Amino acid sequence: MNGVSSGVMISLGAYFLVMIGIGIYAYFKQANDTEGYMLGGRSLGPAVTALSAGASDMSGWLLLGLPGAMYADGVVSAWIAIGLTLGAFLNYLIVAPRLRVYTEVADNAITLPDYFANRFEDKSHLLRVISAVVIILFFTVYTAASLVGGGKLFESSLNLSYSTGLWVTAGVVVAYTLFGGFLAVSMTDFVQGIIMLFAMVIVPIVALTDLGGVSATTNAIKAIDPSMLDITSGMTVLGIVSLLAWGLGYFGQPHIIVRFMAIRSVKDIPTARNIGMSWMIISLIGACVTGIAGRAYVQKTAMTLDDPETIFLVFTQFLFHPLVSGFLLAAILAAIMSTISSQLLVVSSSLTKDVYKLFFDRDAPEARQVLVGRLSVVVVAVVAILLASNPESSVLSLVSNAWAGFGAAFGPLVIFSLTWRRMNRNGAVAGMVVGALTVILWVYGPFQMNGVPLNSWLYAIVPGFILSTIAIFAVSIMTGGPRPSVSAKFEEMEMNLDR
Repeated sequence: MNGVSSGVMISLGAYFLVMIGIGIYAYFKQANDTEGYMLGGRSLGPAVTALSAGASDMSGWLLLGLPGAMYADGVVSAWIAIGLTLGAFLNYLIVAPRLRVYTEVADNAITLPDYFANRFEDKSHLLRVISAVVIILFFTVYTAASLVGGGKLFESSLNLSYSTGLWVTAGVVVAYTLFGGFLAVSMTDFVQGIIMLFAMVIVPIVALTDLGGVSATTNAIKAIDPSMLDITSGMTVLGIVSLLAWGLGYFGQPHIIVRFMAIRSVKDIPTARNIGMSWMIISLIGACVTGIAGRAYVQKTAMTLDDPETIFLVFTQFLFHPLVSGFLLAAILAAIMSTISSQLLVVSSSLTKDVYKLFFDRDAPEARQVLVGRLSVVVVAVVAILLASNPESSVLSLVSNAWAGFGAAFGPLVIFSLTWRRMNRNGAVAGMVVGALTVILWVYGPFQMNGVPLNSWLYAIVPGFILSTIAIFAVSIMTGGPRPSVSAKFEEMEMNLDR
């Protein structure tokens, strides 16, 4: 093993040990019940909540997908970052405080399907089952997308096989998620969020310095293609809407909004919002600058870059000491693993509470439910590895499909269930089904617009979100109002928000 690989492996080895150590600590600290394993006992502080939500949100696309898009297409890809920033802010403002209060008012709901069932007093379990199916389906694809990033990292930077990267990445995540549950996931996310922030500051700064500064980098890009610095270059109104619409996805992402359910108090949410938004804005700016600087760097060095999504890896290999390179590669793993662990836990929780307990063992004791949850983590991880077996998969493409699916299926449902007391169970079912099916048909159906696939013409989350909203309003109005007990819980939520 050469010097570079040795230094990198030392840093990565230390990172892996820290993550597993946190998992062991969380195992002994948490209560051995479902609320402890799946929600951390609702005890997260604002800083852990904010960085945990941010780290689990961004995934490998922050360090791989977004810089790759900026490298390939120029600053027009910044519309994604703008949309995400607006969406995240509104999510903290509208959803976070209401969801924290209402999930506790609604019979202490632990999972999102739990909340839907309790919010609408659905005794038929239809809402719970449909939402569980959506979570299991889209999150398995989402987890696979994150694992693709891990495979690419090991293949590009450590000269190991893509499949080895998949199994090592999944193995470490499963190790701390399996034992430490939500507390371990949140604590590791906090550490990983700090690592990601450091990487997104230091890499673009060093890259710009190596290129001679901002002015020199800008001139280099202009020499390659001046349109790369024009944020409207080649963009139509629908194109801009499609990129901004990424922000709509925040309202329906279970692995993000579950953090709002777990924060220790609604009074901590403004602090969490300030921390989370600051972290996010700095990280997104860093990712965008990394991609643009990467285009200038590749031109300057006359190297060949086959995959734009590896530009961050190029900088870590050529501009930093091996030990620092290892730390920066750990930042990619941090982004990837934080998302995988959160997704595994959400799917595990849904399989346990909304499938196993509902259909197979309604009287299952808490300890048995936790055991089923841990086994589910392993099963979902293996399925995701199999789905991620193709190294040609695009991280950004896979993430965008899953993001759209959740955003359309759950986004309008979450927003209106927390802000419109007139909404009923039938409206909720209609909105969820219409949103999910619209995205699936829009992305995978044979339909085209002027010879262009629908998802290339307009991002699937836009029609999915709109049609889901229409379905919620139309069906709720046509099928009568909510039960009096639902209205009473809604009033209790509003009173608790004012305290």
